[in-house]
Amino acid sequence: MEAYKTTNGLIKGKNMRHFGWILSAAVMCVCWGCDSGEGYHRQGYDFYQVDKVAVVDVIGPVGGEAIKNQIGDFFVMELLKKGYSPIERAQVQVLLNEQKFQASDITSSEGVAKAGEILNVPVVLFVNIPKFGSDIAISAKMVNTEDGSILWMGSGSGTTGKTVSTVLGAVAGAFAGGAVTDEDDRAVGVVAGGAAGAGAGYLLAPQTEKRVREITKTVCKSMPRR
Repeated sequence: MEAYKTTNGLIKGKNMRHFGWILSAAVMCVCWGCDSGEGYHRQGYDFYQVDKVAVVDVIGPVGGEAIKNQIGDFFVMELLKKGYSPIERAQVQVLLNEQKFQASDITSSEGVAKAGEILNVPVVLFVNIPKFGSDIAISAKMVNTEDGSILWMGSGSGTTGKTVSTVLGAVAGAFAGGAVTDEDDRAVGVVAGGAAGAGAGYLLAPQTEKRVREITKTVCKSMPRR
């Protein structure tokens, strides 16, 4: 069997392959960052009685409404996996705006109760993203609209290893004759067509989207099933 010389002695061929796999895993952890997270739920609460959950808001320096809705949809998918019937953030915003309900009003227990009445849901979900760069941190909490108590809260963090990037007007640009390029790991959308591009907004670049999805899964891992 072929052997390889090391500073500590000999590593035989089979062990060398194992060493290669370990080294590859270590490199991936350095490049992508290992996600970490924790979560807690209210003991004794019957989550089976919760049906509809509204993703009310995504708070943090993540960009415009398109990205917030995109991240909100990641949480909608996790809620569906856990057996809930979620209302997406975009639809929630429409309903709240129709009632001239301001986002700042929901910070109090009275505001949560009013939002629950407008949306006809027993529970609302808030997403907070304090860090959104090469390091990403996300937390979320489910709040009872009846008394404002927290039913579940989870957090997670990870790293992209690169600056967070976005795609500007990718869909509208494609139809309007624009193109999306990737230079220096920054996705820049080129939108033609004037008004068509102006209304397109920003979306997460594919690599960043994948990492945010993975961290969202970490955040929601402790979310109770119904």
